[in-house]
Amino acid sequence: LTVDMPLNKEGNQSSNPAVFGVNILQLEIHLQCAQGDVVTHTAWLNRSSILYAGEDKWSVDPRVSLVTLNQEEFTIKIENVDMTDEGQYVCAVQTSSRPRTTSVHILVQVPPKIINLPRDIVVNEGSNVTLMCQASGKPEPSISWKLISSSGDLASDDEYLEIPSISRQRAGTYECTAVNDIDTDVQNVDITVNYAPTVSEGRDVGVTLGQIGVLECEADAVPEADFEWYKDDRRIFNGFGMDIMNTGSLSKLTFFNVSDGDYGNYTCVAINKLGSSNTSFLLYVVIEPTSSTLLQG
Repeated sequence: LTVDMPLNKEGNQSSNPAVFGVNILQLEIHLQCAQGDVVTHTAWLNRSSILYAGEDKWSVDPRVSLVTLNQEEFTIKIENVDMTDEGQYVCAVQTSSRPRTTSVHILVQVPPKIINLPRDIVVNEGSNVTLMCQASGKPEPSISWKLISSSGDLASDDEYLEIPSISRQRAGTYECTAVNDIDTDVQNVDITVNYAPTVSEGRDVGVTLGQIGVLECEADAVPEADFEWYKDDRRIFNGFGMDIMNTGSLSKLTFFNVSDGDYGNYTCVAINKLGSSNTSFLLYVVIEPTSSTLLQG
């Protein structure tokens, strides 16, 4: 950014200096002051501190340097602009006739940056949740929240998002957006809602003696449930012609060669740290038709 500052012909510093906004992402600014006439002395000042008097550098800041000094212009530059560079800059010129000054006020603008935002939150269903999003920037950024992994009906035009008695349907990714005139910053928070298992109703299964039989138990739970199988009141495990296979939310109890002793009532129990749920099954015998029963039919 180059700020071109014509001299005040009245010989006085302007009571209303021009205002320029500088985006901090622009990295450097050039302050250019017209000279004219026969100049005997010239200087750049910032808040009454001399930066350059002619070719002599008075500033100790290594970011400030001389670009051009001749009869037409006196230009300095400031590199790696930051908030400390905001303020009034004055170009003072002494000619053979009279002194003249002009000034400019630099406003340093900073893109928004979201700070101190948690990445992942884990809560139990029914908990009250408050999300807070803070952001730095100049001008001060406006902040908003929205749930982006659902219907999107949950939102806030505020740095706070209140979710009273959170349900499992409110689990998902929440997006915080900070916006100002310079840029936009977006960050996400993932909320996991834990809840106790709910087991689908068991389906009774009929199997012919000597055939394969499968009982399937499905549980909805976060975190995923562990499964236990019981025949009557006795817990059963892999082996003795049976196999228990757990895959995510599903548990399968397989009988490879159903015998008379396998028929009966079974219970599937799904358990996580928030609770448990169960459902019952009946494995019953199916009589395979014989040639005599077929003839009778």
